[in-house]
Amino acid sequence: MDITTLTIHEAKKMLENGEITSYELTKAYIDRIKKIDPIIKSYVTVCEDRALQQAKMIDEKRKNGEALGSLAGIPIGIKDNMCIKGVKTTCSSKMLENFVAPYNATVIENLEKEGAVILGKLNMDEFAMGASTERSAFFPTKNPWNISKVPGGSSGGSAAAVSADLAIATLGSDTGGSIRQPSSFCSTVGLKPTYGLVSRYGLVAFASSLDQIGPITKDVEDCALMMNVLAGHDSRDTTSANLEKLEYTQFLQNDVKGLKIGMPKEYIGEGINDEVKSAILSAADKFKSLGATVEECSIPVTEYVLPTYYIIACAEASSNLGRFDGIRYGYRAKEYSTLKELYEKSRSEGFGEEVKRRILLGTYVLSSGYYDAYYTKAQKVRTMVIEQFKQAFNKYDVLLTPTSPITAYDIGSKTDDPVAMYLSDICTVSINIAGVPAISIPCGFDSDNMPIGMQLIGKHFDEKTLLRCAYTFEKNTDFNSMKPEIGGI
Repeated sequence: MDITTLTIHEAKKMLENGEITSYELTKAYIDRIKKIDPIIKSYVTVCEDRALQQAKMIDEKRKNGEALGSLAGIPIGIKDNMCIKGVKTTCSSKMLENFVAPYNATVIENLEKEGAVILGKLNMDEFAMGASTERSAFFPTKNPWNISKVPGGSSGGSAAAVSADLAIATLGSDTGGSIRQPSSFCSTVGLKPTYGLVSRYGLVAFASSLDQIGPITKDVEDCALMMNVLAGHDSRDTTSANLEKLEYTQFLQNDVKGLKIGMPKEYIGEGINDEVKSAILSAADKFKSLGATVEECSIPVTEYVLPTYYIIACAEASSNLGRFDGIRYGYRAKEYSTLKELYEKSRSEGFGEEVKRRILLGTYVLSSGYYDAYYTKAQKVRTMVIEQFKQAFNKYDVLLTPTSPITAYDIGSKTDDPVAMYLSDICTVSINIAGVPAISIPCGFDSDNMPIGMQLIGKHFDEKTLLRCAYTFEKNTDFNSMKPEIGGI
């Protein structure tokens, strides 16, 4: 048996029953990373010694009968924009290529408190700006289902690692779809929690009012197990919600009878690939057969969400990335004669093309004379988006849409056309603007055997209904059981 194919809940049982040790499980993942990751390229940094040491400590505690956390001995990968003390945090950028984090992000503290083993840091689009993981300063990550295609982004390394069994689960960050879209492309489960449910302390910021950390897993039960650990109030994050802590696994019921599901017509119209649309309509029929009510609905403001998102996101990125100046930390130009030249050269050499494009756009929309015309107007549209989602949820428990309008595309096919790349976010960005939760789960494959994901959107802090709905679909279909063949291995 290949133990790297286990889910978290399967591995937990085997660890608790003494059938395997954490060291054996972690070593199996390290060995598989050495064998497979030269093909997939999902990891930027592999923490082999650190991981094996953590695993040995867990095994020792288990042997001594000590109390163990809910993820004791479970090997997990982390997107490389979350700080781990003593480990490089590069954001896949030349700007932070040699930056070693001096502290742990709250999510890392939570995982390690529960006994999780950290395998390493995963590749991403530079500073989480991109939709394909081709914008990494180091190398593009490949899609395990077809290594000539992109895995999605910006959490492409996180999704590819789970899909290729290079981690049992991973953390990603989602600013406009960066957990869900790669989950769709790689046939994994990816949850973007409600804004404020998971602490952002220790996450390198892209757009602070949109960013959210969430799990990418092999199935929905694993997603719930991860959320048990990740969710919770953090006084170090001023946007963290102070709510009662939930046990999300208790909501995993194979039952959607009585649920009302809305399908916004704007998400299954023009611009949606025919095979994607067909898979979503088939998923709707499945929910109907399982006892849910599915109706077409409308969120008219959808046509404005993409420009609204890029104005807000780029404005916040422009502000957040101002700290990388070649003085305090990060990349510093080798040759300069004045302070101004140091700033200019450090930033122009340290940032990649896409990051510079978004900084320029963000600086422009915040500049005098354009602030009201662009940024203020975008914030007004944001209020409309929030209101229209609230209206939809007055009638429906969950909304059903495609995660992405397309399936994974060829590496290099969109890098010269940033607008085409931005359009791939059309189904996901409104969720971040509204701050609501959404989950992507596998729902089919196209004619090239590339995965298709469906997106379930919920009310604020109603992850429990999303997980119930996703779990029911997963238990009554077999899409989740299919695995990629990687390079004939």
